[in-house]
Amino acid sequence: MKYTDLFTNEHEALAALTALAEPADITVGRLVHWYGAAGALRYLFTDEVARHVDPKPLALVRKTIGPRLIDARPGIQIIEESSRLGIRLISPGDEEWPVRLADLGARQPFALWVKGKKLEPAPPYTVAIVGARACTAYGEHVTGELTAELPERGYTIVSGAAYGIDGTAHRAALAVDGSTIAVLVGGLDRPYPVGHHDLIDRIAASGSIVSEVPIGGAPTKWRLIARNRVIAGMSDGMVVVEAGWRSGSLAAAHNAFQIKRPVMAVPGPITSAASAGCHRLIRESGARLVTSADDVAEVIER
Repeated sequence: MKYTDLFTNEHEALAALTALAEPADITVGRLVHWYGAAGALRYLFTDEVARHVDPKPLALVRKTIGPRLIDARPGIQIIEESSRLGIRLISPGDEEWPVRLADLGARQPFALWVKGKKLEPAPPYTVAIVGARACTAYGEHVTGELTAELPERGYTIVSGAAYGIDGTAHRAALAVDGSTIAVLVGGLDRPYPVGHHDLIDRIAASGSIVSEVPIGGAPTKWRLIARNRVIAGMSDGMVVVEAGWRSGSLAAAHNAFQIKRPVMAVPGPITSAASAGCHRLIRESGARLVTSADDVAEVIER
């Protein structure tokens, strides 16, 4: 197969790349930045030297992508199949591309698959709300209170549609007809987690769902980790409601810290293991303690 078999224009090349490369692959991101998607494919298919990319990581990426080339689909095919499902592809420079993602630098997604409402490139305020999957009744209550009030102030709620705090945040936003965006791990035709299929459909119907992975893409552990930076990048700040001592939500907060987004944490009972991570963020990482929508607005709008 020739690399040119995958596309006839830049948009199709991007579609093909989303199927071949893993999210957050800095080497591919740099190739796209310097040479465009079509140029990136050329360097991935050949042994040509890319002046702006270190040859060692490029060789590793070529080795990883190699097996995928056997079953690679042309970009136009992926775009047409996605379109039939109401899914579209956007990239930096498009009118609905979230401009805040530029703060991710080389880790910025080179494209996103979107279903639902047209994204605002720079909504007035966007806040990420994340937390424990195995949340407590306290966590659900606090999340519901926070999220129900923020849309009234013009905030868009971003989260990952996971069980626990994520799902509660989306539901609370939907309940007040607020704007909410779910960043998914796999292809938009494979809602994950499966138990949130109906919730994700509701988000797509009145808000938006996005993913770096094309239709058919499986939700993997690595993609779960990489997804955190997109949630952080699309927001003006991140609120962690409940998190255990080693919760994945702490990794999400770390992504926000890296791009200088304010991180906020809701305190919980000192006897609750579900809040140990929040207390850790406040004590060790400088997260702002918040207990209400007013507190969140004060941090983000200052």
